[in-house]
Amino acid sequence: MTRWARIEFQGDVCVGALEGELIHLHEGDLFEPGMATGETVPAAEAHWLVPAAPTKMVALWNNFHAAAAKNGWAIPAEPLFFAKTPNTFNAHGRPIPVPVSYDGRVVYEGELGIVIGKTCAAVPADQAAGCILGYTCVNDVTALELLQRDPSFPQWTRAKNFDGFGCIGPVVATGLDPRALVVRTLVDGRERQNYRIDDMIFPPAELVSRISRDMTLMPGDVIACGTSLGVLPMKPGSVIEVAIDGIGALRNRYG
Repeated sequence: MTRWARIEFQGDVCVGALEGELIHLHEGDLFEPGMATGETVPAAEAHWLVPAAPTKMVALWNNFHAAAAKNGWAIPAEPLFFAKTPNTFNAHGRPIPVPVSYDGRVVYEGELGIVIGKTCAAVPADQAAGCILGYTCVNDVTALELLQRDPSFPQWTRAKNFDGFGCIGPVVATGLDPRALVVRTLVDGRERQNYRIDDMIFPPAELVSRISRDMTLMPGDVIACGTSLGVLPMKPGSVIEVAIDGIGALRNRYG
């Protein structure tokens, strides 16, 4: 397993392998990393970037059995998803801006993110795992009260796409078995979410296959797998951490 970071170093965008508290810089990029350069950067001092530079994030709704049972939602026959646009993409350690045009509740949603490793379109289910580069942490931030504010038009795009509302990182971890992962979300150090990925309705490879039938997925694109129980509003000043063993902890302050 390798945890690949993407950082800004001496004015350049660099890729490196995170080992303990150090990032070991490599030649090449996330998709074709080369030899180690011998340079290291302390993780605590790194200028973190979104690790995969996606063209889009595709995000799931109602993809966990526990949340569906708790909320009385029917198990969907196919993945239910929306898109998050590039203005939302936010790196580890960066603040999540408070929206200017909306003063209602804003919630965190800790999620597992699938990072696409190569261009894929209409990929058969038995080949989809080969399109996955690795996994990352996602905080799919949502302006909750916008979703149903107009009864004639659910505002998924606006509610999900304020600047900085798509936190991704801190790394892309390769070589993980997603079925063994657990997502934890902490608010100011207090655990608010703790759920297993093997509770997913549509697991990662199936998501890649099904979504690729609708749209071409590009290298670096992220599929946010959906969230489970424990979603709550954030207060300005709160620090949100999405932690997944094997990947690390994505940390952002709201406001």
